[in-house]
Amino acid sequence: MTPAPPTTDTVEALVRRQLSQALGGRRGMIEAAVPTLTFTVVWLITRHLELALGASVTVAVLELIARIVQRQTVKFCVNALVGIAIGWFFVHLAASRGGSADDQALAYFVPGLLYNAGYAVLMGLTCITGWPLVGFMIGSVTGDPTAWHADRQVVRLCTRLTWLLLLPCAIRALVQGPVWLAGHSGSLSPDTAVAALGVLKIAMGWPLQLAALGAMSWLLGRNHTPLQAVERVTPASGQG
Repeated sequence: MTPAPPTTDTVEALVRRQLSQALGGRRGMIEAAVPTLTFTVVWLITRHLELALGASVTVAVLELIARIVQRQTVKFCVNALVGIAIGWFFVHLAASRGGSADDQALAYFVPGLLYNAGYAVLMGLTCITGWPLVGFMIGSVTGDPTAWHADRQVVRLCTRLTWLLLLPCAIRALVQGPVWLAGHSGSLSPDTAVAALGVLKIAMGWPLQLAALGAMSWLLGRNHTPLQAVERVTPASGQG
């Protein structure tokens, strides 16, 4: 007899739903990629940094307006604008230190590199310490942020999922980091480095995330861990 597919009463279904909401679906991923593509193309064509930054902001604002008109969540567009603002800050920081236009263009990609490297390290540490990040996603819904940790089966599942969620960030940092260093050191043409980073940021953005999500869905499809089991687990009350 074929087992019934997971329902909203399973840990697997819950995690799938939470991940879908966190990523914003296909549209949310595209909205995150287009401003970077705009910056890269405008910079390479015009070599005018302020124009490239302005164009990326304009695209992100248009995405935001479209969301508002359609009365949909704007958090993914706001995230894109925050990312551009942070990139802009790093650009002006490079300029204030006497960096050339090439140095400033490369600085735009520094926040993304730091984010991916930092996030990979953080998620890795949660797995190593036995408190995988995905577990807290379950806790945020069940109402107890740590009760899931008392069930070894759930901890094992969440650890595997967290490692899969970590992979895209680690791969981006390991591939894009050397390109940035080569462009910054002069061993690679700055224009080539900027173009490569722009392409890699997009190519390794939502495609890698979708690949990781596909692997997570496959893993989630193999098990049907009852959510009620997680909800029944409560921290020890101190009784002997």
